[in-house]
Amino acid sequence: MSLQDRLTNDMKDAMRAKDTVRLSTIRQLRSAIKNKEIEIGKALDDDAVIRVITTQSKQRRESAQMYRDNERLELAEKEEQELVILQDYLPAQLGEDELRTLIAGSIADVGASSPKDMGKVMGPVMAKTQGRADGKLVNRLVKDLLAG
Repeated sequence: MSLQDRLTNDMKDAMRAKDTVRLSTIRQLRSAIKNKEIEIGKALDDDAVIRVITTQSKQRRESAQMYRDNERLELAEKEEQELVILQDYLPAQLGEDELRTLIAGSIADVGASSPKDMGKVMGPVMAKTQGRADGKLVNRLVKDLLAG
């Protein structure tokens, strides 16, 4: 079953269960997927859908943080609830130790030796961690490993 089929089935289940938060989140996600399909002019495969979900997750995470910073806790909680729902559709997230190992391998592969080589390392690492790691965490770990 493709990810889009799963989303459709989960949307129907949310309608039956009258789960308004899940239903709203899935509808927004399906809308973002449809917009991306229109933009590129073809149907998305599961990898492309994961990229859309990753983008939506990042937006929710940033919005929740912004709301918390401005003491709008009810809005922050709503964003965090939606984030949890979106993460159900992403592959299992890599742990920090797994990321460090992956990054160390990429550093060795490209021959990086200083923080100036960060761009050489980030591309391959982000390709390998597609949807399975937060970009900010990867960025921080690459900086740490290249710095020393």
